[in-house]
Amino acid sequence: MKKLNRINNDTTQAIFLAKKQLPELVFDVVNLEGINYTLPEVMTLLDGVTVGGKKQQDELITNNQIKSWKLLFDLIEQDTFKVDKPTVCKLHNVVAKDEALTYGMFRHAQVFIAGTDYEVPGTNNLDDIWLNNMPTLSAKATNEQIYHYAISIFLQMARNQFFFDGNKRTGRLMMNGILLSHGLPVINLPAKRQLEFNQLMTKFYPSGDEQDMQVFMLSCINQRVVEAMSK
Repeated sequence: MKKLNRINNDTTQAIFLAKKQLPELVFDVVNLEGINYTLPEVMTLLDGVTVGGKKQQDELITNNQIKSWKLLFDLIEQDTFKVDKPTVCKLHNVVAKDEALTYGMFRHAQVFIAGTDYEVPGTNNLDDIWLNNMPTLSAKATNEQIYHYAISIFLQMARNQFFFDGNKRTGRLMMNGILLSHGLPVINLPAKRQLEFNQLMTKFYPSGDEQDMQVFMLSCINQRVVEAMSK
């Protein structure tokens, strides 16, 4: 944890390095969604070239992820990224476009999380949860505290299921938007750690205890990027 507080907070550098990681970031997200794209195939899509032999829906979700990352970079570079409902809905509108039942707005019907008996909040509670029950951040927070806050935003978005689909994908973008806007390296969840992630999330949903997931997510930070940005 001490390494995090030694990072030289630099939004320009953090975005530059995240853009370098973009093929890997997109690759891991879509593979976590069960979409079998290779890293070279993701790089081909990033170049604007369609990859043959792929399902149309898989290509849609992958391209949406590319577009949503580019939107996030734009929001931060224009200093308009905020942890608020308009921003999260704007990102979701790209993440889940033409995929989810609705996109760009909070859900209007009940949903369920597979693999757990945890009951997500009803639709009447979503606005109140977003306004009053989401994590907050001190103005004088250390880098370590910023990371915990960003991860908590992701976890609470996943647990409350504000949208019909794309909650974790949008939550990861919000998490990384917080980090980048504070000049910190992003967190990338590797697809190869999916089993560990799913096991820990299954425990987290009913309990709401973030401790194990916080440790896990912090372990996903690319240490080479941390070293590159450390004082």
